[in-house]
Amino acid sequence: MPEAVKLTLLAIAYLSFKHAIADFVLQIGYMHRNKGRYGHPGGILHAFVHALLTAPVFLIVPASQELMGAILAGEFVLHYHLDWMKEQITKGAGWTPVDAPFWYAIGVDQFLHMLTYIAITGLLIAPPL
Repeated sequence: MPEAVKLTLLAIAYLSFKHAIADFVLQIGYMHRNKGRYGHPGGILHAFVHALLTAPVFLIVPASQELMGAILAGEFVLHYHLDWMKEQITKGAGWTPVDAPFWYAIGVDQFLHMLTYIAITGLLIAPPL
């Protein structure tokens, strides 16, 4: 298997694992309850945890300081706003875990986060311009 393929798969596997840890293990009630309040420290802290745990991917695929900074900032901003948007949609519609659309929204949210990790990996693997 080509080295670039191995690095790609390893990076995506790491980012998927870190997402599960940050979203389902480290996300405390304070974060979860406040992600829908724009600018609330709980949502900011949750997005920061995601960005912080993204950083070890650079041990798998090294990058310039500029690219690392851009990726971490992008992860923070995107994660924050994806979560905020999901909260706006689910709470605005009054959906709860007993409603099927609530779970559709969770699924779309998780899918968009995974697309973020594919994009991060693409930025890391792609040859510099």
